[in-house]
Amino acid sequence: MDKAQFAERYGPWALIAGASEGTGASFARQLAEKGLNLILVARREGPLEQLALELRAAHGVECITASIDLSAENAAQHLLQEAGDREVGLLILNAGADPNGSMFLDNAIANWDALAMRNVMTVMRAVHAFAASMRERGRGGLMVVGSGACYGGLPGIGVYAATKAFDLVLCEALWAELEPYGVDVLSYVIGRTDTPAHRELMEARGMSIPEGLAHADDVARLGLARLPFGPVCNWGEADDDAMMSATSAAQRRERIRGFAAMAAAYAAKD
Repeated sequence: MDKAQFAERYGPWALIAGASEGTGASFARQLAEKGLNLILVARREGPLEQLALELRAAHGVECITASIDLSAENAAQHLLQEAGDREVGLLILNAGADPNGSMFLDNAIANWDALAMRNVMTVMRAVHAFAASMRERGRGGLMVVGSGACYGGLPGIGVYAATKAFDLVLCEALWAELEPYGVDVLSYVIGRTDTPAHRELMEARGMSIPEGLAHADDVARLGLARLPFGPVCNWGEADDDAMMSATSAAQRRERIRGFAAMAAAYAAKD
């Protein structure tokens, strides 16, 4: 897909939540290069403004920024308000790292509530809000950046893994629901990526930075390339490979197609 086709399919505006650094900033740079205008969202306004200045100067696109706490009850409403009457053809929900680093019972429930709000409720509400207009237009894209933790419960990050499992399953279902309307949905399951947030977390735990971390630019590039071929892309795996999970992305796709066909058959009988 060339730049013009990409902009036609997913433009003229893209909203990226978690855009201040790392993979989110890489998504922003690559989308600006493709000619999309950007709504950049994160908690820290300073890095967002610096990124917006860079992208305006380099690519001549429009960039607006918004400091929004995605763990707040009204976060999705704020995202919609920032978009205003702009035509958002691509929504990328990239925020969602686990800042807690503790066993479930060793942390206050309020911290787990905040993580679940950000990774579950805000994701669900934002996708619901932005997908409605995409369905009406008959084009657009939704990407939720996840984690390999979604494929199994892991001690120490149990709530995080559970929220990412929710996002995966929701994206798979929405992919089947929205595919007939020309809207692409992708759960982008990534592994360890070399980002400032990941480095800070490792250093806070007294752990050395491992070798072989994925580069944020490479991760963003693959995600945008695979967006039209949802519902799942596992970083570092071919479409028919099964390493993170017992099933490959291709197998999960066919499974969802089977469920969709079954549901359509039951609906026809009614």
